[in-house]
Amino acid sequence: MANNNTYDFLISDENEVMLILYSRDSAPEDPAVRLDAENHTVELYRNPNDALTLQYVDSDVFTNLAEDENLLVCEIQPTDDPDETEIIYAYEAVIIE
Repeated sequence: MANNNTYDFLISDENEVMLILYSRDSAPEDPAVRLDAENHTVELYRNPNDALTLQYVDSDVFTNLAEDENLLVCEIQPTDDPDETEIIYAYEAVIIE
């Protein structure tokens, strides 16, 4: 079974950042993120009832998001094939102060 606390940030060759995490029980609704580079945390507000704090985020993530207005988020779930996953939600979360 997937660990809902597992996540990863991918940075493309064009310095675009994507957050990948396991999908949650509720759908995203007006998602937003708050970046805290000093404490190496990212708070993801998926909807009014679901927020998560991602800790120990690498400094490169904050550097690459410094000029961005949105963070691309991809929520996945495992499939019957252990080598594959299914994208459940893909969306942009607004970066807020």
